[in-house]
Amino acid sequence: MDGIVVIDKPAGVTSHDVVSEVKKILGAKKAGHTGTLDPLATGVLPVCLNEATKLAPFLSAQNKTYLATMLLGVQTDTQDTEGKITEKSDRIVSETEIRNVLGQLVGRIKQVPPAFSALKHKGKPLYKYARAGEFPEIAAREVEIFSLNIRNISFPYVTFDIACSKGTYIRTICSDAGQALGCGACLSGLRRLRSGFFTEDMAMALGNAAAGEKKKELLSGMLSMAQSLPVFAAIEISESLAGKLRAGFQPDAEMMRQNVLPFLAAGDMIKFIAPGGYLVAVAEMQIPASEMANQDGRTQVARIHRIFNSTN
Repeated sequence: MDGIVVIDKPAGVTSHDVVSEVKKILGAKKAGHTGTLDPLATGVLPVCLNEATKLAPFLSAQNKTYLATMLLGVQTDTQDTEGKITEKSDRIVSETEIRNVLGQLVGRIKQVPPAFSALKHKGKPLYKYARAGEFPEIAAREVEIFSLNIRNISFPYVTFDIACSKGTYIRTICSDAGQALGCGACLSGLRRLRSGFFTEDMAMALGNAAAGEKKKELLSGMLSMAQSLPVFAAIEISESLAGKLRAGFQPDAEMMRQNVLPFLAAGDMIKFIAPGGYLVAVAEMQIPASEMANQDGRTQVARIHRIFNSTN
């Protein structure tokens, strides 16, 4: 049982709690998620099972889309409504100001991660420092906001959807917007609509059904490892080549010329698929496919990143 189930995380529980419950229901040996959602947040939480946990580094790097609600006039120590209020403001801001400030956040921006976050500093999560009253200086990190669309303004709440790169803190988006507006703000609601390939309509609620029913539903909705990497170009290989890759063979020009290759550039990620449709390996192209014909047959043309020992 190797694959990914997409859970619709409820509010009030941690991402770790969800992973633990899924692991228990399915009897998996290993399980992990592809990106933490705060307890306040709901929505798309992909959970990788067994061999699929090896996919987590590739899936966590993908872009995310959220629906967020910002509360104006309130600042907290956690940058969301779960934290302690540190300041309030009765300053009235106009819709035009709100639209202008949020619009300025689109593009590449610098963010300082919140003190209460799971980001590690010297091997220790920042929230542990914060709970002890310690606040180490953390450098701002570059993130990218691809789009930010305001859906509704009903003072003091502003609801917007946002598409962003890995590592973007929506709490900090709200806090920074509040500072720019001069009234302060924090996050009051968050739902993840998309995490890379995984969308809201794929997500399953754990609910209160009996364990047997939950297991049946999760298994029926489980995605295979090969399905979960749609942006990786697929290279179909024989069982004998699959065995060679598992034994440590690195793809050379002779091997790759046996396949019909799509247009691939150096640095593109590819996936090797065995005849049964199961994922054997993921690799990174070292040279463009257009140069393959000119290479010596033993020239390495791709570098294996992960090998999978699964037949489903």
